Amino acid sequence: MDSLEKTTNRSEQKSSRKFLKSLIQKQPQELLLVIGTGVSAAVAPGIPALCSWRSCLEAVLEAAEQLEVLHPGDVAEFRRKVMKDRDLLVVAHDLIRKMSPRTGDTKPNFFQDCLMEIFDNLEQHIQDPLVLQSILSLMERGTMVLTTNYDNLLEIFGQQQNKPMESLDLKDKTKVLKWARGHIRYGVLHIHGLYTDPCGMVLDPSGYKDVTQDPEVMVRPPAVALLVLLGTLVAAVWEVLQSLYRKKSFLFVGCGETLRDQIFQALFLYSVPNKADLEHYMVVLKESEDHFFKHQADMLLFGIKVVSYGACFDHFPGYMRDLATQICKQWNPDAERVDSTTLLGNVCQDCAKRKLEENGIEVSKQLRQSDDTGAS
Repeated sequence: MDSLEKTTNRSEQKSSRKFLKSLIQKQPQELLLVIGTGVSAAVAPGIPALCSWRSCLEAVLEAAEQLEVLHPGDVAEFRRKVMKDRDLLVVAHDLIRKMSPRTGDTKPNFFQDCLMEIFDNLEQHIQDPLVLQSILSLMERGTMVLTTNYDNLLEIFGQQQNKPMESLDLKDKTKVLKWARGHIRYGVLHIHGLYTDPCGMVLDPSGYKDVTQDPEVMVRPPAVALLVLLGTLVAAVWEVLQSLYRKKSFLFVGCGETLRDQIFQALFLYSVPNKADLEHYMVVLKESEDHFFKHQADMLLFGIKVVSYGACFDHFPGYMRDLATQICKQWNPDAERVDSTTLLGNVCQDCAKRKLEENGIEVSKQLRQSDDTGAS
C-alpha cells in the first residue's frame, strides 16, 4: 500500500509539473546549454569532487597531500581559503600557480596530476546517465553546450552512444569559432579547461594576481577589473561568446555557483549591453522560498529567468528529462540551417572594424574598398 501511494504521488507530481512556455517553445538550436557541477553530481554521486567547486578543490588538496606535491603549510593555507573565500575560481588560479614552475608558465604542473588522480576512471562511476541522455538529445537537434566543469562525463557518455564527442577549450581559437558557427555539433566547450589540461582557461592563472596589484585596476569592480586581463583571450573568441549570449538563449543547469564566477560575470553579466532585453534561463533547487524569489527578481535584471526543478536534488534528473522532451518536440531541421550560417556575420565585421581602428586605418574607406572588391 505504501509503495502504491508513493507511485501515485510521483505520478501526480509529474503530471502537475509546469514549464515556462517561453522556454519549451524554443527550437533546440536556439538554446545554448551551460552545465555546471550539479550535472556531474547527479550522474556520478560516488565522486565527491564532482559535487561542487569547493568539493573539487578539497579533493585536489587531499590528493596533493597524499602525492606530496605541495608543502603541508601550503595545504593548510589553501584549505583555509577554500573554506572561507567566496570566489573559488581565484583560489583555483592561485593553487595552479603554486603547483606550477616559477618561470611563470603553467606547464608542467602538479595540479593536473591531482585532477587526474581524483577523476581516474570516470566512466566507471556513471550511475545515473538520465541527465546526460537529456543533454545529448538536445545536442542531436542543435543545442550547443558549454561547461564550467573540469570533467568530461558528457563526452564519455556520448562516445558510448557512438556520438563523435569532442572536448574544446578556449586556447584553440579555430575550433571554438567552428563550434560557435554550429559546425561541431557534438563539441563541448570547457571554459575553465579539462582535467587533462586545466590550464585551458580564459585567463592565465598568473594574471589575476598581477591585476590585483595594479592600483588603477583595483578601484574598479572585480568583474570589470578582469576585463583588463582578457588580452589573453583572442579578441575573436571574446566577440563570438558575447554574440552567442546576445543571440542564443542560455539555459543554465546545475550552475549554483556560476553567478559568483568572475570570468562569467566579466564575459556576460557586466559587459553585455541591454541585458534586460535578453531571455536566458536558469534551473535551480528551491531550498528556501524567500531566497528563491529574491534570486528570481534579481536575475530578471540580467535577462535571466530563474525556475525551480523542485525542493529536492533527486527531482533534477526527471525534470531535465521532461524539459528536454518538451523542447525536442519543437525541433525544426529547416530552421537550423539559417541559424548557424547567419549568427556570426556581423560579429566578424565588428571585430575587423575595431582592429582597423586600433591600427589607425580609416574604417569607412577600408570597408568601402572591401565592398567594392566583393561587388566586382
